[in-house]
Amino acid sequence: MKKANPLVILIAVILLLSDVIAEAQQSTKVPLIGVLITSSPSVAASRIKMLLQGLRKLGYVEGKNILIEYRYAEGIPETLAARVDELIRLKVDIMVVDTSNAINAAKNATKTIPIIFTNANDPIGDGQVASLAKPGGNLTGFSNLANELNGKRLSCSNIW
Repeated sequence: MKKANPLVILIAVILLLSDVIAEAQQSTKVPLIGVLITSSPSVAASRIKMLLQGLRKLGYVEGKNILIEYRYAEGIPETLAARVDELIRLKVDIMVVDTSNAINAAKNATKTIPIIFTNANDPIGDGQVASLAKPGGNLTGFSNLANELNGKRLSCSNIW
């Protein structure tokens, strides 16, 4: 199965984030994005770089008009719940997570913070979302299944 281009996925995530960021900026609050990565900073460096570039293209600069808190599980799934709890305690406005294990940890921890996942194996089969067209709850994102539908799935999200 062909993997989706990570840049396309991250740019789509950024576009979804822009609504939350714009709303937060109207209240003069600097939005805080929590990013949970299951691997290490070195492994995720290129994805983080793409995320920051995409945000910059939309006029958002980390440390200036958005804040981002990164948490890494360093490849140890047992630490994911603790990393999610750290982000929740920081009162992030939105959470971006990268794998099914991270999705489950975030979903189990909060029903109110919007969660965007970038790489789910089978979000319906795993009970993470109700359907791809209408995920429901506070989760939306991308599945490894039928990558050509990712844009449609994201546009159908109703978590906002």
